Amino acid sequence: MSQVKEITHNGLWKNNPALVQLLGLCPLLAVTGSIVNALGLGLATMLVLIGSNIAVSLIRNAVSDAVRLPAFVMIIAAFTTCTELLMQAFTYELYQILGIFIPLIVTNCAILGRADAFASKNRVLPSALDGFMMGLGFMWVLLAIGAIRELIGAGTLFDNMHLLFGESAKNWTLNVFGENYKGFLVAVLPPGAFLVAGLLIAIKNLFDARAKRLRDAQKSETKKGAKRVRTTGQIA
Repeated sequence: MSQVKEITHNGLWKNNPALVQLLGLCPLLAVTGSIVNALGLGLATMLVLIGSNIAVSLIRNAVSDAVRLPAFVMIIAAFTTCTELLMQAFTYELYQILGIFIPLIVTNCAILGRADAFASKNRVLPSALDGFMMGLGFMWVLLAIGAIRELIGAGTLFDNMHLLFGESAKNWTLNVFGENYKGFLVAVLPPGAFLVAGLLIAIKNLFDARAKRLRDAQKSETKKGAKRVRTTGQIA
């Protein structure tokens, strides 16, 4: 249970691939102009992470160090191709919007890093959980950036969700600032992505610093309250 808690905390917060490791920033900054784009790329990355972690864990004792990394890359490429074909079959318009960034999942250092650092050293179930949590941590950052950029840039939320969920999602669009909102162009351009990503990293660092101060304060209070008891004489 402690391992599950540690894997979950690492993936979602402590070792988040986007906010801490700063891996996969190219697609994170390039396609997060809206929630639907961020969700599509996040789900694709999560599928590749889970599949590659499971496959690497299964072959971890059968692959020598000489061919380990090439084998991992081939596995990641295979799962990326499967994900790409699934998107072409079921979400073709979204696949066209995301463009080259779907096949470029192969080069995402977060995926190869988890395969080498975790899946190659652990059993299947922990590796699958690690892939899921790392993918979920990466996806929530994508969604946060996409939501902020879409809200500020276009004044909407959940626009074009039918690209991922079908025709029933056409009415999900929320016009937060009304129909006459002119938008803020910088937010939907690459500089806006850098600004929002930097803001999220700063917020995380503030939370971590505050949590550390609280832990240090609790430790100091515990030390002050502790008293040394001295026993003299002999105990029969």
